[in-house]
Amino acid sequence: MHPYSLALQKFFAQHANPTNAAPMKKYMRDQFEYLGIKSPQVTNLQREFINAQGLPPLEKLDVIARDLWSLPEREYQYLAMNLIGKFEKKVGGEFITTLEYLITTKSWWDTVDALASHPVGSMFKRFPDVKRNYLKKWRGSENLWLRRTTLLFQLGYKTETDFELLCELIRENLGSEEFFINKAIGWALRQYAHTNAAPVRKFVKVTKELHPLSRREALKNIGVS
Repeated sequence: MHPYSLALQKFFAQHANPTNAAPMKKYMRDQFEYLGIKSPQVTNLQREFINAQGLPPLEKLDVIARDLWSLPEREYQYLAMNLIGKFEKKVGGEFITTLEYLITTKSWWDTVDALASHPVGSMFKRFPDVKRNYLKKWRGSENLWLRRTTLLFQLGYKTETDFELLCELIRENLGSEEFFINKAIGWALRQYAHTNAAPVRKFVKVTKELHPLSRREALKNIGVS
């Protein structure tokens, strides 16, 4: 492991709380181990660590992110995402391979959604060629988390949302019985409805194949006209 990763691991291990770890693991359906450090403390401890040690070199971000992803406790994956967030507008287009690895490794909604809506969303704005190549690859993937990412990467785009593209991606996933796909469809529509509700209402109305979960989520805040 990179020395920065080792130092971060050692620092956080010192603050482990086994009392918290058990219910946190249960909440995540026993899929991951936990140190038992809740989100606000993770943020505070990471800030303390960075104030003392500084940020890692940009060129080592890939190595360090993968190091942290390899550790069993889930907090280390959150730390990796927080570090990536600090370099979100500095990483080059090649970093998409790292993001793809993180999305498809130890996959669950807590990491995938954060990666999709922040570093992937930012990268697709900054690098149109990366967006074109990886959307083509991911939208047809058998990996549901990559497909979920294509549905969610525009969550923060607001008026810059390519609604036509979003509708295309949704149509490609119609008929899925996968909860995380249908939930993502509804979430993406609901998010865009905050910016422009009319096309969302229209799309939901004319798309009869839309899963009830997606329909319910999409209309949660705007209702049916």
